[in-house]
Amino acid sequence: MTHSLAMPRRVALGFVALVALAPSLAFAQQQFDLTSVQKAQPRAELVPEAVKLLGKDVKLAKPGTFTIATTGQRLPFGINATDNQRIIVGSEPDIGRLIADGLGLELEVVQVAWADWPLGVTSGKYDAAISNVTVTEQRKERFDFSTYRKDQLGFYVGSKSAIKEIAKPEDVAGLKVIVGSGTNQEQILLRWIKANEAKGLKTTEVQYFDDDVVLYLALESGRADAYFGPNGTLGFKSAQTGTTRLVGSFSGGWPEIAEIAVTTKKGAGLAEAITAVLNAQIKNGNYQKSLARWGLAPEAIEVSRTNPPGLPRS
Repeated sequence: MTHSLAMPRRVALGFVALVALAPSLAFAQQQFDLTSVQKAQPRAELVPEAVKLLGKDVKLAKPGTFTIATTGQRLPFGINATDNQRIIVGSEPDIGRLIADGLGLELEVVQVAWADWPLGVTSGKYDAAISNVTVTEQRKERFDFSTYRKDQLGFYVGSKSAIKEIAKPEDVAGLKVIVGSGTNQEQILLRWIKANEAKGLKTTEVQYFDDDVVLYLALESGRADAYFGPNGTLGFKSAQTGTTRLVGSFSGGWPEIAEIAVTTKKGAGLAEAITAVLNAQIKNGNYQKSLARWGLAPEAIEVSRTNPPGLPRS
């Protein structure tokens, strides 16, 4: 994923109450507040065991502050607030807020280009990157990880579609499926098609669109049967409009399991403390509320892990 250059911005955060989503395959239509007010944002109590894991010798980018880097350029992960471009709202700042609260720290969010977070984290300019970063074995050589979300792909159909579920590769046989060119999901879909054809099943018609408006018209009109793409962004749109629904979800590393994680400098002494905070929030329900309000409930994990197995080197 690439992002255009964005100037670093200091960000204050909060939340306005939204309709919660159940962690199911269907999204209910939902209104999202993108203003800077955000008064009802889930907040965390201090997590003493996490503070102990942090230790007194850990060096933060700024004393008393948890400084995170995020791109802030794509919903539901983060975007500049509609009434204040200096403030980022979204699911990634929410996770950062829960961690900062749990560690008894203030939160500072810095908006960066995607290409800039690795150097910023390793140099100590930022304590962590919370920017939809997938755990990989290659990245584990330089970074520590605390998982907080599944890296999921989703199959979405029009809300009136007769398709109830796409649960396995054979389910796409005979369908017309939209996918992004050159993406990981395209490679997965093409492997499925090849395997289905080898079994004598009907082929799948693959469709590509450069224009999202035309894409969704094709989906809603039935000219395409399903759209296979990143669950986070497609789920957010589904929750906003109610015109599509989720019928199947697969790991972004299929057949390998992929997870998104808070990314810290390797050996910085932050990961175990962050993991402890996240697990405390999973236990008390704050974590689930944070994801649900951005349409990300299907990507919730049951437990946060420090440095789990990552996607293998390609």
